[in-house]
Amino acid sequence: MSTWRRLHVTVRAAHGSLLSSRRVTPRDTRLCLCRSLSTGSHLRNDFFKDLEAQLAAMRQKAADALPGSSWSPLEINRNLPPERADIVIVGGGVVGWSVAYWLKKKERVRDGVKVIVVEKDPTYSQASTVLSAGGIRQQFSLLENIHLSLASADFMRNINEHLGVLNEDIVDLQFNQSGYLFLASEEVAHIMEDNYSTQRYAGAKVSLLSSTQLKEKFPWINTDGVVLASYGLENEGWFDPWSLLNAFRRKAISMGVIQCCGEVTGFKHSTIAMSTVDGEQVNLHRIKSVKVQMPNSLEYQPVECAIVVNAAGAFSGKLAEMLGIGFGPKDTFAGIPLPVEPRKRYVYVVHCPDGPGLDTPFLIDYSGIYFRREGLGGNYIAGMSPEEAEEPDTSNLEVDHQFFEDKIWPHLAHRVPAFEKLKVTSSWAGFYDYNTFDQNGIIGIHPLINNMYFATGFSGHGLQHSPAVGRAVAELILDGNFTTLDLSGFGFRRILAQEPMLERNIV
Repeated sequence: MSTWRRLHVTVRAAHGSLLSSRRVTPRDTRLCLCRSLSTGSHLRNDFFKDLEAQLAAMRQKAADALPGSSWSPLEINRNLPPERADIVIVGGGVVGWSVAYWLKKKERVRDGVKVIVVEKDPTYSQASTVLSAGGIRQQFSLLENIHLSLASADFMRNINEHLGVLNEDIVDLQFNQSGYLFLASEEVAHIMEDNYSTQRYAGAKVSLLSSTQLKEKFPWINTDGVVLASYGLENEGWFDPWSLLNAFRRKAISMGVIQCCGEVTGFKHSTIAMSTVDGEQVNLHRIKSVKVQMPNSLEYQPVECAIVVNAAGAFSGKLAEMLGIGFGPKDTFAGIPLPVEPRKRYVYVVHCPDGPGLDTPFLIDYSGIYFRREGLGGNYIAGMSPEEAEEPDTSNLEVDHQFFEDKIWPHLAHRVPAFEKLKVTSSWAGFYDYNTFDQNGIIGIHPLINNMYFATGFSGHGLQHSPAVGRAVAELILDGNFTTLDLSGFGFRRILAQEPMLERNIV
């Protein structure tokens, strides 16, 4: 009894803190215990509710585990791509999504072609598409490039007829058709005249201006050293790259294309050994599946497929190396790499209140510098491709501000005196998918890999040509040949034959 008399009853609140502690007698015990229990009645209710919820979950899991259910003891990553597809497009830039759109547009039966687009950078923070200057022009030296531009400009003018989605906002590319203006010195004027003839023959609306005519039309230009200018009258200018990319992606997804965030890190393929008529031994490969590594994870998904489209842009050369392209014996087909590598280009945003007005075209000076208006209020973007020996490091996207001070600003201020007072307000860097062979696109199948198609190497004009390039690749895949524009000259065979198609109007 003495032990019972020394009993302490502790009453705790619902949150668990100590409220009181006192010595009680046996006669008080029942009353104290009842009071203690009554203060925690809602805790009992919560306990039983939790218990019921857990029992219900267990009953549901048991039901799911019965034969015929879809329950699995392993957690499924909902972001994994499907295990099988007809076509895997590697690269979710504007070219990749254009190919995806046209494949679905051309399919003869709805959902007849299962297409996956794999993109490793879902934020597009380092994507060449959104980091470009956004220009489109017909002023090229090759007929193929001119035709690609004409077809793409027509597509963009009627963008909502192609990429509009029911019950979604209309597409606004902010297409500013102010034209391109190329300036030529005495040394290169004859090239401009040749290009002009080719452009007019192809159907482009372009005019040649003498130095005097140039000054009359654009009084803000210093015409010193300029003997001839070429001015685009229509279908040239600039637009918002992100809007075009997003429009292609949104439309393609609405048509059934599957978007996958991941990185292609390998291929599974079969090999057949053959001999050429010259006795050269060659190995023909056929891709069976693509290994897609999930972001920030060790998890990956092999995707069986019939066709792969290499639209990986600046990194398409690395993708080709995964299949051994370029690693064969020297001076053999297998030893010729895909000649595409990243080249870093800077874009500088400048402010000049007294600069050229609303009629400012996209100006390309013979010194190599370019600029165009960026919105209103005296804002412009400018840039220049460096010399071959001065190509910057491509391990990052850092901007060299001294490059603007030393290489660009002097030429800008010389050509437009008002730019003496400009101020750099922002800048960024992006990658060209630079074709080191001839600076032109590579479109078509690889002769040693009979189910890999290329759409890469455009060296700065992939964005503006993306609508027509996507259609061309879809034609090759589904029709077996080019049916709208003959782009066979841009095939990989010209690289095997060492016959470059040089474009003389590279910016």
